[in-house]
Amino acid sequence: MLLKMKYQSTKKYIRLQSGFTFLEFINEVKNKFGLHDAAELHIFDETDTSVEEDILLELIEANPDLCLTIRDSISDEDVSPLDNSTPSSLSDTLSVNSSDNDITNRIEWGIPTGRLTSSPAARNQSTTEVSESEASKKMVENALLSKPGGEDVLEEYKSENTLMHHTQRQLVNILASHMTEMHGRIPSSKQKEKYALGIITLFPSLKDPFSPKGYEHFYDGEKGTGYLAWRLKTMSRKTHQRPDSCIYPAQGPNRQRSAATMPQQLDGDACREAISFLVHSPDEASVFKKMKITFQHRQDLVHDSQGTTDIFKTFPRFLDVKRLLNQDFLLLFGAETASKMLEKWDTAFKPKVIEEAKHLTWSTELRRLLKAAEKLAENDWDSDMASLLLLLHLLPPTAGRRRIKISSSDAVDKNWNSLISYLY
Repeated sequence: MLLKMKYQSTKKYIRLQSGFTFLEFINEVKNKFGLHDAAELHIFDETDTSVEEDILLELIEANPDLCLTIRDSISDEDVSPLDNSTPSSLSDTLSVNSSDNDITNRIEWGIPTGRLTSSPAARNQSTTEVSESEASKKMVENALLSKPGGEDVLEEYKSENTLMHHTQRQLVNILASHMTEMHGRIPSSKQKEKYALGIITLFPSLKDPFSPKGYEHFYDGEKGTGYLAWRLKTMSRKTHQRPDSCIYPAQGPNRQRSAATMPQQLDGDACREAISFLVHSPDEASVFKKMKITFQHRQDLVHDSQGTTDIFKTFPRFLDVKRLLNQDFLLLFGAETASKMLEKWDTAFKPKVIEEAKHLTWSTELRRLLKAAEKLAENDWDSDMASLLLLLHLLPPTAGRRRIKISSSDAVDKNWNSLISYLY
């Protein structure tokens, strides 16, 4: 296996056997570049990311064309002649002949330069980058320690020196949650970058060696992508509520109305006794009175999905005593609104309902209701109620999962329960 290496400004190929060890790699590099056996070497990839011993072989196998950079550490003793034993004339010569490029190269490779020190601006920039990385690292570590499951992430990395795929997902979820708690539902791009930097600083093996900053897979500020960005978008979509959900109240059967005029109501045994009396009482005045004081019980039945179908079983007097429905409307909406219930029915709607009903498939029940609506025959219903029942024949049955054909009378029964709920 041939591997490209760089030491200072010199590039060379070294030859390695398959399955080589880290020690064999170091010895071959020293022999190729003529380095001292005691020299301590440090390895960096093309993005200037430090390559540790445990991932060297895996990195080379993944990218055989990679050019690795070698830097060695020179002790103070190696440069002491420049300070002490070098004659003044030689020192002057070195000072004159040393170019800016020499200084730059020494700073770039991290070699101590004795009197040839870097500028204060360069030192400040390096210190700032280190301090930002450490601050981000501490922030991510504190976030993990404060959240359930965070310690498990730290323990797994400590034992495995890496994180499994599901653990990385857990890491992202924890940090996204912490980010929204600290910086709101939509954190700034700078905040996301801090968390991404903290991740690769705390977990170096998660750094991407093929990206400029190493954390773009967690968050890329230029593209707005990355695991953190995607998780935040998912959280925002789940927690976002439609603004109109709290503007418009529930309508139809589910709408809770407060009665305009409410007399004293019965409950418990007294209510059950009044209902039992209603069934058998021949006195209409008493029926109206008992229906008025059991009004709240009917309201409860109307708004109970299971109890709506039992209204006519519990209160059968609706079927033979006229104006009971009007009385409930009067209690629920007040006199002014209740008086408008059938205000336009006779002139605007009733004739149209009768005309449309004549085009339906005729049945005994339909013919009977038409005659009552047109006042051509006596019936259990008066003209207005008969026309309302004709309207039920015109309405389609309520939708369900299974489409089953039903008769008109069955459809009326279903629609009647729906109509009662809407009227209330």
